[in-house]
Order: sequence, then structure tokens, then C-alpha cells
Amino acid sequence: MRLLVLGGTVFLGRHVSEQALARGHELTLFTRGRANPGLFPEAEHLHGDRDGGLDGLAGRGWDAVIDTSGYVPRLVSASAELLAPSVEHYTFVSSVSIYDGNGGAGTDPDSPVGTIDDETIEEITETSYGPLKALCEQAAERALPGRTLVVRPGLIVGPDDPTDRFTYWPARVAEGGRVLAPGRPQAQTQVIDVRDLAGWLLDMAERRATGVFNAVGPARPLELGELLRRCREVSGSDAEPVWANDAWLIECGVEIWSDLPLWLGGDPELEWMDHVDPGPALDAGLALRPLDQTIADTLEWHRRTAGAAGRAGFRMTREREAELLAEWERRGRASA
Repeated sequence: MRLLVLGGTVFLGRHVSEQALARGHELTLFTRGRANPGLFPEAEHLHGDRDGGLDGLAGRGWDAVIDTSGYVPRLVSASAELLAPSVEHYTFVSSVSIYDGNGGAGTDPDSPVGTIDDETIEEITETSYGPLKALCEQAAERALPGRTLVVRPGLIVGPDDPTDRFTYWPARVAEGGRVLAPGRPQAQTQVIDVRDLAGWLLDMAERRATGVFNAVGPARPLELGELLRRCREVSGSDAEPVWANDAWLIECGVEIWSDLPLWLGGDPELEWMDHVDPGPALDAGLALRPLDQTIADTLEWHRRTAGAAGRAGFRMTREREAELLAEWERRGRASA
């Protein structure tokens, strides 16, 4: 397959590219040439910019395109319209964040999606990200009707994740001792290993599959308490989770999702995001590796690359965590 990846050297795009080459596909990467420029010398590298710098794509043809870097509908429209006459299939990687905050996520891809009053806005914020992704999906489908696959992943995790979101938990639990754990151990969470998602995107592109799918894992519900326990078992640490109340953490200024990843603060208007049904994607061939493997590989990658450029780092420092743990225990003693 002659495959074009729009954004193929960072995280998801990187793993799509790696697996595409391993499968023997003829790979072209379209990037700005800034992130990991030395990767994949065996692939064709086209340098440009999605905002007015698409000339390198003009007059070329590919069997399939996987778009991992589309966030603004104007730019997705430009690339999809340019490529429409010369490609058979277009995969757009979206997000479950597109769903309206009404618990609509699930098996039905027609569930309501978020909207934005001014559709020309291009600043990506907490409130605009989902609606803009929804508009990007529509732009891709308009340009290639009947030839578009839309994949809406949940939180993508694993080696090479520059956001350091999921990585916080395997790394912190591996250090052992008392670990500040947010909310309730029974709260559900969902993640998908980047390597599983990348492989499935290629599977779907190879057979020119179309439609809309949610891509989340694991196959059965996962509780946050179980995730921390498995992090402890994989790392062999003596970590002891200390579960602190949602409202108290928020009162202390701890930011949901950012300071303590995977934590949604017990907010029912957000918790639906961790209850997305993976069934249709599993039926379409999405294969999910054991969570313990994701934890182990993420921890190994973290230890090997800690402090490397391009990583976001952890918002919750050990000093801040110790302060919060001490205050939570004082609170408990005062109320005893």
C-alpha cells in the first residue's frame, strides 16, 4: 500500500509509521520536519505546513492517507480537498472528546457532538477542542464522501507519549511509599495503547474500511484502584494509595486530569468519557494487549527517557504531593 501519514514522527503518527514500514508499505510522511527529524530514513519525507504549505502534496497519489494531526477544520478541509482526487481512502483520527457532555458516548456514532457558536475559531482550548474535532470530521467526509474512516480514540497511552499523562501513574507508583490517589478507587477509567491503535488504523486502511468508530480500552471496565494495583504489581513497589476526597482535592486547587491524570473529579458531566463502549471497534478487529504490558513498557520507556526534551513532565511534584498527603491526614485526625 502506498501510504501517506500526515504527521508521522510524534506519538501516534510515529507508531503508525513504524508499523507501516514493518508491514512493507511504501510510506510517505508529511511533516514540518521539526520533531524527531531523523526517524524513518527509509520513508519518503515531505516537509511543509498544513497552513498554506501543502504544495509538496500536489500532483501526488497514494492509496490511503492517515491524518493524525488535524485539529482545525479549515486545515483539514484544505488537505482533504487537495488529496481527494488522488487517494482511495482517508482516515481521520478524532477523539471521544467530541461528544456533547450529556453521556452520549457509546455504541452509536450518531450520538450528539459538541458545537461551537463561532465555527471560525481556531484557538484550541478545553472547550473548543471537541467541537473543532467534530467539524474536522465533517470536513474530511465532505471532501471524500464514502471514502472516509473516522476513529475517535479515548486517552492514548504508552511509550513515546510526550504528554506524560498516563505515564505519571506507572512512574509514581514504581517509586513506592504513600501515593496520593484521587477520588474513589471504584471510579472507572479508559485508555488505549498507542501501538494497538496504530495497528488497527493500518488494518482498517488496508481494507478501506469506512464509518465512525470509538477506539477505547480495555475490553472490560477498568477501575482506577485496579490500575494503581497493577502498576504496583508490575513495578514490584511497596506503593500504598491514599484515597483523598474529590471535593477536598478541588478545594485545594488540584486540577482534574492535569495535576492527577485520569481523574475527572467525580463530575457526572465528565465521567461519561470513561464509559465509552469499545464493542463496535472490537468487532471490527481492534485487538488490545494486556494492560500489564502497557504499564511495563511505559515504565521502561520513562526510565530510559526521563528528562528528555519534548516531554511535558508531571504537573504533580513530589513536594506538592507530600504537602497534600500531610494535610489530608491532619484533616482525618481532626475529624476522628
